[in-house]
Amino acid sequence: MSDLPWTGRLRLRRLTVADVDALVELDSDPEVMRFLTGGVATPRATVRDEQLPRLLDQYERYPGLGRWAALDRVSGDFLGWFALDPSADGGEAELGYRLRRSTWGRGLATEGSRALVRHAFDTVGVRRVWAETMAVNERSRRVMAKAGLRYVRTFHLQWDDPIPGTEQGEVEYELRAEEWAAAAQDRPAARRAR
Repeated sequence: MSDLPWTGRLRLRRLTVADVDALVELDSDPEVMRFLTGGVATPRATVRDEQLPRLLDQYERYPGLGRWAALDRVSGDFLGWFALDPSADGGEAELGYRLRRSTWGRGLATEGSRALVRHAFDTVGVRRVWAETMAVNERSRRVMAKAGLRYVRTFHLQWDDPIPGTEQGEVEYELRAEEWAAAAQDRPAARRAR
């Protein structure tokens, strides 16, 4: 279960140690990191020595969950990543995505997110998929809604180094297995078969 089914425009595959440069480059774009770090890049050593080893370890501990490199289905170019980050017991997954700015506005975040939501419920069998972002991150909130998640709450966290917009809080969206199952009859058969 190392790769997920391809979408119309994306191929999702497990991350590897060879992805360090692409991940560092992705996180070096201030606009990509705007709602995460206020635009500050992730240091190469953090990606290489902390983040990537933790992510690679998750594949064995939580089959079917984790992070996947998003590649252009035709060219094979690295476009970013999608995630179903597992809860401690593996029964829930946090949906995430981070894509190169050059891909924004093309519906790829929604396309990849929908594929992961389908995978989470139909293949892995999680009880809940959820996602969080800053309340001011309207683009990401639209992706969450288009992927089938519903708004749950706005909450406020305390940060040592708040970034602009923090004062408006964070938002949580979710989709539960029973909601996914109930909506199955409304999804076209061709879509379910993907």
